Amino acid sequence: MSANDAPEATGDAPALTASASDRSTARVLAGRLLRALGPLLALLVVVGVFSLADMTWGDETNFRSARSVRLVGAQSVKIAIASLGMTLIIIAGGIDLSAGTAAALAGCVTAAMLDHGFSIYAAIAAAVLSGAACGLLNGSLISLLKLVPFIITLGTMTIFLGIGKFVAGEGGTITPPRDAVPRWLELMVTVDPDPLWISWPLLPNFAWGIWLVLVLACLVALALYRTVFGRYIFAIGSSESTARLCGIAVARNKLLIYTIAGALIGLAGVVDVARLGKGDATAGMGIELEIIAAVVIGGGSLVGGRGSVLGTLCGVLIMGVIAHGCSALGLQEQVENILLGVIIVSAVFIDRIRHQKMTGETG
Repeated sequence: MSANDAPEATGDAPALTASASDRSTARVLAGRLLRALGPLLALLVVVGVFSLADMTWGDETNFRSARSVRLVGAQSVKIAIASLGMTLIIIAGGIDLSAGTAAALAGCVTAAMLDHGFSIYAAIAAAVLSGAACGLLNGSLISLLKLVPFIITLGTMTIFLGIGKFVAGEGGTITPPRDAVPRWLELMVTVDPDPLWISWPLLPNFAWGIWLVLVLACLVALALYRTVFGRYIFAIGSSESTARLCGIAVARNKLLIYTIAGALIGLAGVVDVARLGKGDATAGMGIELEIIAAVVIGGGSLVGGRGSVLGTLCGVLIMGVIAHGCSALGLQEQVENILLGVIIVSAVFIDRIRHQKMTGETG
């Protein structure tokens, strides 16, 4: 190679390096976009499969109808509100098996307050505070006893169930006077609201609880992605020891995380009174699995450090679509259970593969 060729070759090297760097950056951005939109794409696939099945052997009035959309939304309000709180916990590397019974306890508190003549606003405030107290207890025990959240919340799950039965009294249920539950609360999860709501120009016929979920989702998203507290949540979930070395007050932030999540779970308990007109201490049994599954299906990692509000809402809707789709097509409940189980296992497996790639683990 001549001396005249050397500068030209040297000049090409930075350009090749920059091109490779651009391609690498593009791949990283594409991967992040795919991970962010993955739950939404999964939701569209599930809707498409059930729509195709409905076109093949179903009745168009069953699944492919506006009322079906309203029904899925209304039935998902309770799980969606509680799942927003669970999203914070799982991102921080925790878990809460007591979410179902805590929500049922909050529902019993709401019904008991109404039964004793308090206003609906005081009853809802008491429900939120009771849920926050449950979360504060969980966070305190986890921080003080240094035990894994699974063990702590497994114990508090039965504690909250017992307290709920105590609040509800004999039979484990408490029904306030009919006129104590206002109509606007019932409209929270009503599929076919009054004509006044039908004439609303945006999303007519939708239960207003769906709007509440969207407002709460925006607030949680802002807290996660636009505040220092949100960065602390991701840091604690990614590596608690590293977060502590960086000066983050891990115990104090865990208390706050579980308390906020508990408040949302308490609010979710009010939905029982809106839908059933009563508080039932046993209404939360097994609900915690649906709440956790919604976060996991939406891309949340059980090892912590990963999760999103959009993904959680998509996870809630995926479960709602499967439940309603199986019912609309006349499929047995066993089919619904199998489909949900397959989706949950697949989501956890995908998360495991992703975690291995990020940490360099094998096997």
